[in-house]
Amino acid sequence: MALIKRAMAKHEAQMHRLLTEILDDKYLASNFYFKGGTCARMLGFLDRFSVDLDFDLAKKADRKKCRVILDDIFNKLDLKIKDESKEALQFFLGYSAPKGERNTIKLEVLDKVFYSNKYESQHLSLINRTAICQTKDTIFANKLVAPVDRFELGFSIAGRDIYDIHYFFLQGYGYRAEVIEERRGKPALDYFKELKVFIEKKVTENILNEDLNVLLDYEKFRKIRKHLKQEVLFFLDKEIEFLSKQNKE
Repeated sequence: MALIKRAMAKHEAQMHRLLTEILDDKYLASNFYFKGGTCARMLGFLDRFSVDLDFDLAKKADRKKCRVILDDIFNKLDLKIKDESKEALQFFLGYSAPKGERNTIKLEVLDKVFYSNKYESQHLSLINRTAICQTKDTIFANKLVAPVDRFELGFSIAGRDIYDIHYFFLQGYGYRAEVIEERRGKPALDYFKELKVFIEKKVTENILNEDLNVLLDYEKFRKIRKHLKQEVLFFLDKEIEFLSKQNKE
């Protein structure tokens, strides 16, 4: 486990370098809105490792200009483009690392605008920079949508989505129902019912183990893995019960 921690620390250092350069560019800093697991971790409200950099792209942004600036940053940091999307600002960036260790950063800037997402400027103490970030309740809402959305787009399931939902519920975080309703095209109550069935049928212990055993400290992973799925279902049941009562009032 110590080897995994050291490898992850190296990966985080590479992500921090890249994020610092992005935020030091005035154009990117004003048009890239930080989000996702790495954002949550750096803001102190998620306790697992996260390995990607995810952003929303401002509606006003010039994607071609962003690409030119990013290319300069990649060259400056000696990051090699191993793969990229032809349709979006999505890159898989290689960096030098010993054989067998993680050596790729995924950088994605989503240009699909969801009007219900909310953002605010936040200080990222780990790199001493300020970024425009999704609010906590926006991140939680998007994370709630992620399991079904990810499966519909690519038939994949990420154990980290389930862990994050569990962690956010456990901490008592609120979520923006408007985000769920916009992204899924249905009331939050109906989506929670859908999500519960999805997790019951699709999420296995193997899926959770494969994703989380390198993203959590061993002791945290050992303590939670047996209870994770059932507790998420419990939280969803309670949320369904709460929303159902609200609808009747």
